Amino acid sequence: MKFNFKGIKFRTWLYFLIFSVVMLGLLGFLLIAFIKPYYRANRIETINTIVDKMEEELLLDKADSKGVEETNKLVVGNNICAIIYNQNGRVVYESDSLGELCMFDDKIGIGMEEVIISREAGKVIDILSERESLSLSMESPKTGDEMLLYGKKISANLVNYYLLINTPLELLESYIDFILQQYLFVSLLIIGVALVAAFLLANRITNPIVKMRKEANKLAEGNYDVKFREGDSYTEINDLAATLDDATVKLSKVDELRKDLVANVSHDIKTPLTLIRSYAEMIKDISGEDPVKRNEHLDVILQETEYLTRLINDMQEYSKMQAGYIELNKSNFDLEEATETVSDLLYSLIEEKNITLKKDLVGVIVYADQIKISQVIYNFLSNAIKHSNDGGEITIRIIDSEEKVRFEVTDNGDGISEEALPYVWDRYYKIDKQFKRNENSTGLGLAIAKAILEGHKALYGVESVLGEGSTFWFELSKDYDNETE
Repeated sequence: MKFNFKGIKFRTWLYFLIFSVVMLGLLGFLLIAFIKPYYRANRIETINTIVDKMEEELLLDKADSKGVEETNKLVVGNNICAIIYNQNGRVVYESDSLGELCMFDDKIGIGMEEVIISREAGKVIDILSERESLSLSMESPKTGDEMLLYGKKISANLVNYYLLINTPLELLESYIDFILQQYLFVSLLIIGVALVAAFLLANRITNPIVKMRKEANKLAEGNYDVKFREGDSYTEINDLAATLDDATVKLSKVDELRKDLVANVSHDIKTPLTLIRSYAEMIKDISGEDPVKRNEHLDVILQETEYLTRLINDMQEYSKMQAGYIELNKSNFDLEEATETVSDLLYSLIEEKNITLKKDLVGVIVYADQIKISQVIYNFLSNAIKHSNDGGEITIRIIDSEEKVRFEVTDNGDGISEEALPYVWDRYYKIDKQFKRNENSTGLGLAIAKAILEGHKALYGVESVLGEGSTFWFELSKDYDNETE
């Protein structure tokens, strides 16, 4: 299998590895840059601790052989040399772990004085008697390294003691080399662990995405029997998988609707064309000389061409609305008057099916596009007529509230199943898959009504119980345009 260097798995592994190397590099830089200053500050703090310990263990009443032994370990373990004089200039304690590096045998400039500490106790005592304490940083004449000379006058048991300590302030190069060698070894070990950890992490993160891509390829081939979410993963991936699963269901439904659309439109166009051709041939061959028959056949042809014209006009209008080309000419108008006008237009259809039309209307002014809202009312009412049985009942209501007006059309027809309710607004959606063309409907009425109402940002919906009937409704704002009043 060809390795994908641009794949998310490789990139995740590479980024994690780069992050590990950069962090190790930064740690190495900080180690080199701050080890010496840190060591120097730590040495000064350590000397202060040792001085306190020496004072406690050597010069106070509880000083004993064990205290001397502990002090010697402390001095040797911290790489220092120390000397303590009493007030008579006699050495009461001396320890040296530096050997030739100890500066007590060298001339040291302290203020205006130059002294050799190991030979000139009197000068040392005089200097510390004046200063009480001193802390000097100086360069070693033997190595050039920075050295610390610390001195302090200590009063204990009614006797004065004079303590001097000498120690390097710089870390020895051998120590630095050792630390860097250990750091390099640890870094290589960490990088090795990071390689494995990055690989495992990349697999953990990317495997769900890789599986989703495979499922998406199946979906692209038209296979809707796919599932993107499998088990628990990261929240974002789970959310994406859930979204894709939902999209798959919707795409499946859209594909089904597309097939229905093709079948229904084909049927809608083929039937009138067939009738037009048939009746045209009948006029040519049979009824050409018979005025009565000829007029009957011509009426059929005209009726079918009018149906085709309505179908084409509805399809064009719906396409424009779907593309966002919906123009609203809003004005103040009486919703009751508009409803009465529309119901008068459909009176012949209502009478033909012997339907009882009940009206519960109130006069109320709304601010909307009167022509398009009238078209919505027409579509709702004609839809109710189409789905009502002969001798049925339809009720139109206008409900006036403080801020909104609600319009309802209720029929007592067959109703709509709960599963079909979300799709009644889709173009050419047919509840009964045994499609039968309606002479007075193009199948786009509710889809056009939906586009108009959404253009008005109006609330709309349908409530239905299977076998009992349906109620289609919308709500309009009562915000008036005062300039037109």
